[in-house]
Amino acid sequence: MIAIVDYGVGNLFSLKSSFAAIGENAVVTRDEKVLETADRILLPGVGAFGDAAAKLRQTGMDQAVIRQAGTGKPLLGVCVGMQLLFDMDHEYGEHPGLGLIPGEVRDIGEVIDPSLKKPQIGWNALHFRPVGNAPKSALFRYIKEGDYVYFVHSYAASEATCAPYISATTEYSAELVAAVERDNVYGTQFHPEKSGPVGLAILKAFCEL
Repeated sequence: MIAIVDYGVGNLFSLKSSFAAIGENAVVTRDEKVLETADRILLPGVGAFGDAAAKLRQTGMDQAVIRQAGTGKPLLGVCVGMQLLFDMDHEYGEHPGLGLIPGEVRDIGEVIDPSLKKPQIGWNALHFRPVGNAPKSALFRYIKEGDYVYFVHSYAASEATCAPYISATTEYSAELVAAVERDNVYGTQFHPEKSGPVGLAILKAFCEL
């Protein structure tokens, strides 16, 4: 069973429906006991990092997620849920994250061509990086180099601060971090639940970790 963390931020229905589409049972919850019994945990997120982090703390699910990640249980953060995995975010000030993956989240405007629109919205190709001794992450076992996924974001993990944990990038005039992993903790800046068959294949792989 997959537990989707409900803290008032995220595409909960879309995520639950995506898991149902691949025959997997997912529940939306803010009960740590459910997280304890789950096989895997998904941390969603949309909007501003500071607001999402505050709501996660208010529900007490921040510490619950950290504790469950510490057990070795697979955890996947999506979009702002991925950003929350890092140490720090710089959106409208400085906001601490969960500290599960070393690194910081910064405005993509610092690195992309200023003529491009921000946020980055739309379909972009994934480019894999080796993970350990493998040519790519197990999360991407069912998809291929250059497959397209759907992004909506103005902020992204800073490569300079999280390089050892990057599992995929995408191009938006500059190379942007698209996915990360550290042991049992995974993150995708893109939305698998909005990425059609490719996104479903990624969720299927997550369910097999």
